[in-house]
Amino acid sequence: MIRFSPVVRGTLGLSLMLGAASALAEDATPTINSGDTAFVALCSLVVLLMMLPGLALFYGGMARSKNVLSILMQVFCTASLAAVLFALYGYSLTFTDGGSLQSFIGGLDKLFLRGVDKDSITGTIPEYLYFLFMLLFAAITPAIIVGAFAERMKFSAVMVFMAFWLTLNYLPMAHMGWGGGWVFNLGVQDFAGGNVVHLNVGIAALVGAWMLGRRRGFGTQALAPHNMTMTYTGGCMLWVGWLGFCGGCALAASGFAMLVMVNTMLASCAGALGWLIVEWQYRGRPSLFGAISGAIAGLVAITPACGFVGPMGAILLGFIAGPVCVWSVDKLKPMIGLDDAFDVFGVHGVAGILGGLLTPVFALTAIGGQGFAEGRGLMEQLAVNGGAILFSILFSAVSSWVAFKVAAALCGGLRVDEEAEVDGLDLSAHGEVGYKYSN
Repeated sequence: MIRFSPVVRGTLGLSLMLGAASALAEDATPTINSGDTAFVALCSLVVLLMMLPGLALFYGGMARSKNVLSILMQVFCTASLAAVLFALYGYSLTFTDGGSLQSFIGGLDKLFLRGVDKDSITGTIPEYLYFLFMLLFAAITPAIIVGAFAERMKFSAVMVFMAFWLTLNYLPMAHMGWGGGWVFNLGVQDFAGGNVVHLNVGIAALVGAWMLGRRRGFGTQALAPHNMTMTYTGGCMLWVGWLGFCGGCALAASGFAMLVMVNTMLASCAGALGWLIVEWQYRGRPSLFGAISGAIAGLVAITPACGFVGPMGAILLGFIAGPVCVWSVDKLKPMIGLDDAFDVFGVHGVAGILGGLLTPVFALTAIGGQGFAEGRGLMEQLAVNGGAILFSILFSAVSSWVAFKVAAALCGGLRVDEEAEVDGLDLSAHGEVGYKYSN
């Protein structure tokens, strides 16, 4: 059985997919490993729970009570739409050969899942399982953006935006980073989606907050979360699911996969502690919301790094991410002046950038990391990671702007009218009320 070093297996373990097929064809008949299959299947299930209901509950509790059902609806339906589109054409455009466009987008060889059946294999797992695992990444990524434009966007515009954003942004980004495109071949250290998922949605959040404008009452009314118990429950489910999100990217039940999961766990714990220390010092008291936010910040920061650092590096990275994200929420957000409702950029965007830039530092073998590709040093890897981050920022900004513009044109604008926003989207958009409310 072919084994890959952690460095080779970085960037979502996709070298296993790209390199193993030809090698196995020459040396041995590909076979399914039942242990690897069971492990990735379990990871897939917890990633689904991470998204539904985890992300939905996490965001739902942060909304005002008159909008909670609209948030649950947007997350649920975004995930459903993205999953269907990924099956129809997304998997093919991400993970097949794009010919002359291979550096930027895949091809149509597996359109409508053509050629994928119960006997096809990716690495040592069934291709259907690999498809499912990657489908869940495609489903949860756009759903994160919901937190930026919460409580004010038309449901029709949400759905149109998500369809175009997935097509124009996520699929090319995923192919470039994971499916054999130029970012993948450049050797960027991004194990599980710091660029493709977190930085990407963070920039999309800024674009959306800018294009929709502030919620009515922003800056003059308390727009506080209506149910911290719901947010706590969702946040804990995100934490559990994140272990499968990152650990499953090894695509095998191995010691390396366990290292990834340990790193993910420790970074989250350190992120919570780092946030609390700063919050306690400058706000005068520690909060549950702060602890959860710090844990999420640590999880985001470790996502690109989890396959390249050691446990002590993971703790340091998480501990740094917490305070940096406190600063981004308390200081940077007011400076920018945009109403990113649930701080998607402040946590996902900022911690994604931080994690991508610090991954090479904590990947140094001298501090317990896994090192770099042969012949590459720290400064070169920092330049590679930094260049990919700059590209991702620009690409995400432009493609997100286009997707929002298309949604606005097709739906008669992005934003609900004043009366609907005051009444709450639960009632005005969906004809349902989940809570008695006074705000």
